[in-house]
Amino acid sequence: MRVQEQNRLKAPRSRLIADNMRDHLAELERHIEALNAEIGALIGESRDLALRAQQLRSVPGIGPVLVPLLLAVIPELGTLNRRQVASLAGVAPHPKDSGKASWYRSTTGGRRQIRPALFIAALAACRGNNGLATAYKALLKAAKPKRVALTAIMRKIITIANARVRDAVPHQNEIGQINA
Repeated sequence: MRVQEQNRLKAPRSRLIADNMRDHLAELERHIEALNAEIGALIGESRDLALRAQQLRSVPGIGPVLVPLLLAVIPELGTLNRRQVASLAGVAPHPKDSGKASWYRSTTGGRRQIRPALFIAALAACRGNNGLATAYKALLKAAKPKRVALTAIMRKIITIANARVRDAVPHQNEIGQINA
């Protein structure tokens, strides 16, 4: 809605309408800030969620928008294997073979909110100076199409996130049991 109003503000029909759009944009910004603060407070209240969020933020490409989305939409993160988490995120290759015919694999399914957010995370990670950017450049050098390379980076991001959450959370739970 914010983007719609910003786009409409580029060509208002009158000054009165432009003023109304600016007011509406300011109200939307206040609501967005309040929601982000509430989400941050909810994550901060739970030690488990805070630990998961910290581990997710350590993955290149995962930022403050994707962390709450992953925590909310994939609560199983850290308990799945790499193939399961890739399929759940919608970045696992699915064959379209029939008899002797073998077609290109495509990514389908999964929870629909995750794939677009992972795409943006992959774009950010590929522009950085990290292992994922190196892997992306190697795929391009191997003559893979950019879209295929980005999908591979999306899969790497979600599998790395799953592994980091898996490795961090049980360790914290063991410490809690020892202290109890």
